[in-house]
Amino acid sequence: MKRRDFIQKTSASTALISLSGIGLSCSRTSATKITILHTNDVHSHVEAFGANSGENSNKGGIAKRATLVESVRKENPNTLLLDAGDIFQGTPYFNFYGGELEFKLMSLLKYDVATIGNHDFDNGINGLYAQLPHAKFDFISANYDFSNTVMDSHVKPYKTFMKEGIKIGVFGLGIELSGLVNKEAYKETKYLNPIEIAQDMSRILKNDEKCELIICLSHLGYNYENSPSKISDIKLAKATKDIDLIIGGHTHTFLDEPTVETNTIGKKVLINQVGCYGLYVGKIDFYFESNELKESVGSKLTV
Repeated sequence: MKRRDFIQKTSASTALISLSGIGLSCSRTSATKITILHTNDVHSHVEAFGANSGENSNKGGIAKRATLVESVRKENPNTLLLDAGDIFQGTPYFNFYGGELEFKLMSLLKYDVATIGNHDFDNGINGLYAQLPHAKFDFISANYDFSNTVMDSHVKPYKTFMKEGIKIGVFGLGIELSGLVNKEAYKETKYLNPIEIAQDMSRILKNDEKCELIICLSHLGYNYENSPSKISDIKLAKATKDIDLIIGGHTHTFLDEPTVETNTIGKKVLINQVGCYGLYVGKIDFYFESNELKESVGSKLTV
Protein backbone atom coordinates (compact mmCIF):
# COMPACT_ATOMS: atom_id res chain seq x y z
CA MET A 1 0.00 0.00 0.00
CA LYS A 2 1.39 3.42 -0.99
CA ARG A 3 1.94 5.89 1.80
CA ARG A 4 -0.54 8.36 0.26
CA ASP A 5 -3.24 5.67 0.07
CA PHE A 6 -2.54 4.66 3.65
CA ILE A 7 -2.83 8.23 4.90
CA GLN A 8 -6.15 8.59 3.11
CA LYS A 9 -7.42 5.60 5.06
CA THR A 10 -6.81 7.44 8.30
CA SER A 11 -9.80 9.37 9.61
CA ALA A 12 -9.55 13.15 9.65
CA SER A 13 -9.90 13.15 13.42
CA THR A 14 -6.54 12.74 15.16
CA ALA A 15 -5.86 13.62 18.77
CA LEU A 16 -2.51 14.68 20.16
CA ILE A 17 -2.30 14.29 23.92
CA SER A 18 0.51 16.11 25.72
CA LEU A 19 1.99 14.29 28.70
CA SER A 20 4.28 15.74 31.37
CA GLY A 21 3.89 19.17 29.84
CA ILE A 22 5.50 18.14 26.55
CA GLY A 23 3.42 18.87 23.44
CA LEU A 24 4.31 19.43 19.81
CA SER A 25 7.73 20.59 20.91
CA CYS A 26 8.65 16.97 21.63
CA SER A 27 11.31 15.99 19.07
CA ARG A 28 9.76 12.91 17.49
CA THR A 29 12.83 12.25 15.39
CA SER A 30 14.85 11.54 18.54
CA ALA A 31 12.02 9.83 20.44
CA THR A 32 11.21 6.12 20.53
CA LYS A 33 7.76 5.53 19.05
CA ILE A 34 5.58 2.67 20.26
CA THR A 35 2.47 2.02 18.16
CA ILE A 36 -0.58 0.25 19.57
CA LEU A 37 -3.11 -1.11 17.06
CA HIS A 38 -6.36 -2.49 18.41
CA THR A 39 -9.73 -4.00 17.52
CA ASN A 40 -12.81 -4.96 19.53
CA ASP A 41 -16.16 -6.67 19.03
CA VAL A 42 -15.30 -7.97 15.56
CA HIS A 43 -18.04 -10.61 16.01
CA SER A 44 -16.89 -13.06 13.35
CA HIS A 45 -16.99 -10.50 10.51
CA VAL A 46 -14.44 -12.18 8.27
CA GLU A 47 -15.52 -10.58 5.01
CA ALA A 48 -16.02 -6.93 4.10
CA PHE A 49 -19.54 -5.53 4.09
CA GLY A 50 -21.31 -5.67 0.74
CA ALA A 51 -21.62 -2.82 -1.71
CA ASN A 52 -25.24 -2.19 -0.65
CA SER A 53 -24.60 -1.95 3.10
CA GLY A 54 -25.25 1.77 3.47
CA GLU A 55 -22.58 3.69 5.37
CA ASN A 56 -20.64 0.44 5.92
CA SER A 57 -20.49 -0.47 2.21
CA ASN A 58 -17.22 -2.21 1.29
CA LYS A 59 -15.75 -1.53 4.76
CA GLY A 60 -14.10 -4.07 7.01
CA GLY A 61 -12.91 -7.58 6.27
CA ILE A 62 -9.88 -9.46 7.48
CA ALA A 63 -7.98 -9.11 4.18
CA LYS A 64 -8.03 -5.31 4.21
CA ARG A 65 -7.22 -5.27 7.92
CA ALA A 66 -4.17 -7.44 7.20
CA THR A 67 -2.96 -4.96 4.56
CA LEU A 68 -3.43 -2.03 6.93
CA VAL A 69 -1.63 -3.75 9.82
CA GLU A 70 1.25 -4.73 7.55
CA SER A 71 1.64 -1.09 6.43
CA VAL A 72 1.79 0.17 10.02
CA ARG A 73 4.31 -2.49 11.01
CA LYS A 74 6.54 -1.59 8.07
CA GLU A 75 6.41 2.06 9.11
CA ASN A 76 7.13 1.20 12.76
CA PRO A 77 8.34 -2.28 13.78
CA ASN A 78 7.68 -1.33 17.43
CA THR A 79 4.00 -2.15 17.03
CA LEU A 80 1.59 -4.29 19.08
CA LEU A 81 -1.76 -5.60 17.79
CA LEU A 82 -4.38 -6.20 20.50
CA ASP A 83 -8.05 -7.26 20.66
CA ALA A 84 -10.54 -6.38 23.41
CA GLY A 85 -12.88 -9.35 23.11
CA ASP A 86 -16.12 -10.55 21.52
CA ILE A 87 -14.20 -12.22 18.73
CA PHE A 88 -17.05 -14.73 18.32
CA GLN A 89 -20.69 -14.59 17.21
CA GLY A 90 -22.33 -12.54 14.50
CA THR A 91 -21.98 -14.30 11.14
CA PRO A 92 -22.45 -17.87 9.79
CA TYR A 93 -18.68 -18.35 9.98
CA PHE A 94 -19.01 -18.73 13.74
CA ASN A 95 -22.10 -20.93 13.46
CA PHE A 96 -20.24 -23.30 11.13
CA TYR A 97 -16.66 -23.24 12.41
CA GLY A 98 -17.25 -22.44 16.09
CA GLY A 99 -14.43 -19.88 16.28
CA GLU A 100 -11.72 -21.90 14.56
CA LEU A 101 -11.58 -19.60 11.53
CA GLU A 102 -11.49 -16.42 13.60
CA PHE A 103 -8.55 -17.65 15.68
CA LYS A 104 -6.65 -18.91 12.65
CA LEU A 105 -7.04 -15.60 10.82
CA MET A 106 -6.05 -13.55 13.88
CA SER A 107 -2.98 -15.77 14.17
CA LEU A 108 -2.08 -15.04 10.54
CA LEU A 109 -2.32 -11.32 11.35
CA LYS A 110 0.03 -12.01 14.27
CA TYR A 111 -2.11 -10.56 17.04
CA ASP A 112 0.02 -10.20 20.15
CA VAL A 113 -2.68 -10.72 22.78
CA ALA A 114 -6.46 -10.63 23.30
CA THR A 115 -8.91 -10.55 26.18
CA ILE A 116 -12.18 -12.47 26.51
CA GLY A 117 -15.63 -11.00 25.88
CA ASN A 118 -19.01 -12.32 26.98
CA HIS A 119 -19.87 -13.60 23.47
CA ASP A 120 -16.71 -15.67 23.44
CA PHE A 121 -18.64 -17.99 25.78
CA ASP A 122 -21.49 -18.45 23.28
CA ASN A 123 -20.47 -22.06 22.54
CA GLY A 124 -19.83 -22.55 26.24
CA ILE A 125 -16.51 -22.55 28.03
CA ASN A 126 -15.77 -25.97 26.57
CA GLY A 127 -16.34 -24.58 23.08
CA LEU A 128 -13.92 -21.73 23.76
CA TYR A 129 -11.35 -24.13 25.16
CA ALA A 130 -11.66 -26.40 22.11
CA GLN A 131 -10.60 -23.55 19.81
CA LEU A 132 -7.52 -22.47 21.79
CA PRO A 133 -5.09 -24.63 19.75
CA HIS A 134 -5.95 -22.49 16.72
CA ALA A 135 -4.88 -19.27 18.48
CA LYS A 136 -1.15 -18.54 18.16
CA PHE A 137 -1.46 -15.65 20.59
CA ASP A 138 -2.16 -15.43 24.32
CA PHE A 139 -5.40 -14.60 26.10
CA ILE A 140 -5.28 -12.40 29.18
CA SER A 141 -7.93 -11.80 31.83
CA ALA A 142 -7.03 -10.80 35.37
CA ASN A 143 -10.53 -10.69 36.88
CA TYR A 144 -11.89 -14.01 35.58
CA ASP A 145 -10.86 -16.81 37.93
CA PHE A 146 -10.84 -19.96 35.77
CA SER A 147 -9.25 -22.20 38.43
CA ASN A 148 -12.16 -24.68 38.53
CA THR A 149 -12.71 -24.82 34.77
CA VAL A 150 -11.08 -26.29 31.66
CA MET A 151 -9.58 -22.84 30.99
CA ASP A 152 -7.42 -23.04 34.11
CA SER A 153 -3.79 -22.17 33.27
CA HIS A 154 -4.74 -21.24 29.68
CA VAL A 155 -5.45 -17.58 30.44
CA LYS A 156 -2.83 -15.25 31.92
CA PRO A 157 -3.61 -12.14 33.99
CA TYR A 158 -1.12 -10.04 32.03
CA LYS A 159 1.68 -10.16 29.50
CA THR A 160 4.75 -7.98 29.00
CA PHE A 161 6.54 -6.99 25.81
CA MET A 162 9.86 -5.28 25.13
CA LYS A 163 10.07 -2.91 22.15
CA GLU A 164 13.35 -1.03 21.59
CA GLY A 165 14.14 -0.84 25.29
CA ILE A 166 10.59 0.12 26.31
CA LYS A 167 8.80 -2.43 28.50
CA ILE A 168 5.06 -2.63 27.93
CA GLY A 169 2.64 -4.37 30.28
CA VAL A 170 -0.85 -5.40 29.16
CA PHE A 171 -3.51 -6.85 31.46
CA GLY A 172 -7.07 -7.95 30.71
CA LEU A 173 -10.45 -7.30 32.34
CA GLY A 174 -13.84 -8.84 31.56
CA ILE A 175 -17.43 -7.84 32.23
CA GLU A 176 -19.59 -9.53 34.87
CA LEU A 177 -21.07 -12.63 33.22
CA SER A 178 -23.93 -13.25 35.64
CA GLY A 179 -27.17 -12.01 34.11
CA LEU A 180 -25.48 -11.57 30.75
CA VAL A 181 -24.39 -15.11 29.91
CA ASN A 182 -26.13 -18.37 30.79
CA LYS A 183 -24.48 -19.85 33.87
CA GLU A 184 -24.06 -23.20 32.12
CA ALA A 185 -21.95 -21.48 29.48
CA TYR A 186 -19.27 -20.13 31.82
CA LYS A 187 -19.70 -22.77 34.56
CA GLU A 188 -17.45 -22.13 37.60
CA THR A 189 -15.74 -19.02 36.24
CA LYS A 190 -15.55 -16.45 39.04
CA TYR A 191 -15.84 -12.72 38.40
CA LEU A 192 -13.55 -10.52 40.50
CA ASN A 193 -13.97 -6.76 41.04
CA PRO A 194 -12.30 -5.04 38.07
CA ILE A 195 -11.22 -1.91 39.94
CA GLU A 196 -9.55 -3.88 42.73
CA ILE A 197 -7.86 -6.18 40.21
CA ALA A 198 -6.75 -3.23 38.06
CA GLN A 199 -5.13 -1.61 41.06
CA ASP A 200 -3.22 -4.83 41.75
CA MET A 201 -2.24 -5.36 38.12
CA SER A 202 -1.03 -1.80 37.53
CA ARG A 203 1.00 -1.93 40.76
CA ILE A 204 2.62 -5.21 39.73
CA LEU A 205 3.37 -3.98 36.21
CA LYS A 206 4.72 -0.64 37.44
CA ASN A 207 6.68 -1.69 40.50
CA ASP A 208 7.57 -5.36 40.01
CA GLU A 209 7.78 -5.65 36.22
CA LYS A 210 9.18 -2.10 35.79
CA CYS A 211 6.97 -1.32 32.79
CA GLU A 212 7.20 2.12 31.18
CA LEU A 213 3.81 1.73 29.43
CA ILE A 214 0.78 0.05 31.04
CA ILE A 215 -2.28 -0.92 29.01
CA CYS A 216 -5.60 -2.33 30.18
CA LEU A 217 -7.38 -4.48 27.60
CA SER A 218 -10.98 -4.16 28.76
CA HIS A 219 -14.32 -5.71 27.89
CA LEU A 220 -16.17 -3.74 30.58
CA GLY A 221 -17.87 -1.20 28.32
CA TYR A 222 -17.14 2.48 27.71
CA ASN A 223 -19.72 4.17 29.97
CA TYR A 224 -23.16 3.54 31.55
CA GLU A 225 -24.85 6.85 32.22
CA ASN A 226 -28.11 5.17 33.27
CA SER A 227 -26.36 2.64 35.52
CA PRO A 228 -23.94 4.66 37.68
CA SER A 229 -23.03 1.65 39.82
CA LYS A 230 -21.88 -0.40 36.83
CA ILE A 231 -18.13 -0.45 36.30
CA SER A 232 -17.05 1.02 32.97
CA ASP A 233 -13.81 2.13 31.35
CA ILE A 234 -14.53 5.72 32.35
CA LYS A 235 -15.07 4.73 35.97
CA LEU A 236 -12.00 2.46 35.91
CA ALA A 237 -9.76 5.28 34.67
CA LYS A 238 -10.91 7.66 37.40
CA ALA A 239 -10.57 5.09 40.20
CA THR A 240 -7.06 3.74 39.50
CA LYS A 241 -3.50 4.92 38.87
CA ASP A 242 -0.54 3.96 36.65
CA ILE A 243 -2.69 2.89 33.66
CA ASP A 244 -1.69 4.82 30.53
CA LEU A 245 -4.23 3.41 28.08
CA ILE A 246 -7.53 1.55 28.37
CA ILE A 247 -8.55 -0.23 25.17
CA GLY A 248 -12.25 -0.98 25.45
CA GLY A 249 -14.97 -3.18 24.04
CA HIS A 250 -18.50 -4.47 24.67
CA THR A 251 -20.54 -1.27 24.16
CA HIS A 252 -19.67 -0.92 20.44
CA THR A 253 -18.68 2.70 21.03
CA PHE A 254 -17.28 4.49 17.99
CA LEU A 255 -14.70 7.03 19.18
CA ASP A 256 -13.06 9.27 16.58
CA GLU A 257 -10.26 9.97 19.04
CA PRO A 258 -9.31 8.74 22.50
CA THR A 259 -11.16 10.06 25.54
CA VAL A 260 -8.86 11.60 28.15
CA GLU A 261 -9.68 11.09 31.84
CA THR A 262 -7.75 11.93 35.01
CA ASN A 263 -6.77 9.18 37.45
CA THR A 264 -6.52 9.25 41.24
CA ILE A 265 -3.12 10.96 41.20
CA GLY A 266 -3.96 13.57 38.57
CA LYS A 267 -2.35 11.84 35.58
CA LYS A 268 -4.02 11.50 32.19
CA VAL A 269 -5.46 8.17 31.05
CA LEU A 270 -6.41 7.50 27.45
CA ILE A 271 -9.54 5.45 26.68
CA ASN A 272 -10.19 4.22 23.17
CA GLN A 273 -12.73 1.97 21.44
CA VAL A 274 -13.41 1.52 17.73
CA GLY A 275 -17.02 0.38 17.54
CA CYS A 276 -17.52 -3.11 16.16
CA TYR A 277 -17.42 -5.56 13.22
CA GLY A 278 -13.84 -4.78 12.21
CA LEU A 279 -14.80 -1.55 10.46
CA TYR A 280 -11.93 0.35 12.06
CA VAL A 281 -8.59 -0.24 13.72
CA GLY A 282 -7.56 1.99 16.60
CA LYS A 283 -4.03 3.43 16.47
CA ILE A 284 -2.20 5.09 19.35
CA ASP A 285 1.39 6.28 18.98
CA PHE A 286 3.35 6.79 22.20
CA TYR A 287 6.61 8.77 22.13
CA PHE A 288 9.32 8.12 24.72
CA GLU A 289 12.48 10.09 25.50
CA SER A 290 15.03 8.47 27.82
CA ASN A 291 12.41 5.78 28.53
CA GLU A 292 9.95 8.38 29.81
CA LEU A 293 6.55 8.77 28.17
CA LYS A 294 6.24 12.28 26.73
CA GLU A 295 3.45 12.37 24.17
CA SER A 296 0.73 10.30 22.50
CA VAL A 297 -1.23 10.63 19.27
CA GLY A 298 -4.47 8.74 18.70
CA SER A 299 -6.35 8.08 15.47
CA LYS A 300 -8.95 5.78 13.93
CA LEU A 301 -8.03 3.87 10.75
CA THR A 302 -10.77 2.84 8.34
CA VAL A 303 -10.47 -0.76 7.16
